[in-house]
Amino acid sequence: MAQKDFTITKVMTKKPKPDDQELEFGKHFTDHMFVMDYHIDKGWYDGRIIPYQPITLDPASMIFHYGQTVFEGLKAYSTSKGDVQLFRPDENIHRLNRSNERMCIPTIDFDLAMEAIKQLVSVDKDWVPKAKGTSLYIRPYIIATEPYLGVAPSKQYKFIIILSPVGAYYKEGINPVKIAVENEYIRAVEGGTGEAKTAGNYAGSLIAQEKVADDGYAQVLWLDGHEKRYIEEVGSMNVFFKINGEVITPALNGSILPGVTRKSVIDLLKSWDIPVTERRISLDEIKEAHQKGQLEEAFGSGTAAVISPIGELAFNQVHMVINDMKTGDVSKRLYDTMTQIQYGDIEDPFDWTIRV
Repeated sequence: MAQKDFTITKVMTKKPKPDDQELEFGKHFTDHMFVMDYHIDKGWYDGRIIPYQPITLDPASMIFHYGQTVFEGLKAYSTSKGDVQLFRPDENIHRLNRSNERMCIPTIDFDLAMEAIKQLVSVDKDWVPKAKGTSLYIRPYIIATEPYLGVAPSKQYKFIIILSPVGAYYKEGINPVKIAVENEYIRAVEGGTGEAKTAGNYAGSLIAQEKVADDGYAQVLWLDGHEKRYIEEVGSMNVFFKINGEVITPALNGSILPGVTRKSVIDLLKSWDIPVTERRISLDEIKEAHQKGQLEEAFGSGTAAVISPIGELAFNQVHMVINDMKTGDVSKRLYDTMTQIQYGDIEDPFDWTIRV
């Protein structure tokens, strides 16, 4: 039986809360955190909610040397009825365990992880912002803590959850952003760790983003690591293209992260009878569709930004403007519908939300 009777130690003095209207992404943190330990001889044990505080690790902890870690990202929303609800936390927990398996980290009992998220959000419920477009970002993660310098899976870990009240991820909001195609660096390859949500994937992607930021590009479009022809992700998001009435997204191939928002977009499109296809799509195909006037929309999808329209793609001195740098009808409908479900403004026909 998984432990769910967590001990709760509350802060003596609460932090001042930032103004909802001035929230940025990931800069403020709530009063409490969840921590649970693992030892190969004991399994997961001692789940506890404690005041938010620094963690102390041995300098030889394996996380520092071999990067054995996974993380997740989901959100809690304040509804118009005064409730707080989560959006598809079950999908995040399942993906966390798939990442665990890839990174040789022990899996977490599903019910235990769900209860930890619910209880922590409940304890810090007054941190869930209420202004439009804001939410409480939830970051569960696991790190290897065994002090050992041999290259092998750790025998000790910590499972931690922290919370952060956030505003919009991109300052542009639902307005289209400019994206540069990356043809030098590789984000991930099939058989690697691209389908796992692990820190090294993101560290390795930073150089490409830094390279184009000064030229006004919000992110980069990643190509496959074998031929550098086929589109994979945009920044840290999944990507969709609407071509001649059909929405196309790269098929999951082992190097692409299976996004929860990606899955939700596909479910919504199918429910609207809008053709949606998961398959390989090349940059040449995108270029040809643009030349023929058939590239109607492009957008990224992810937990942080939900839907981020792409207004321009740039590569090899070619600048493809999409939909006159305007947000497309499908992108807008997806964003509006998903956020309305998340905030409880419309009925949730998919049972995606869970009340805390």
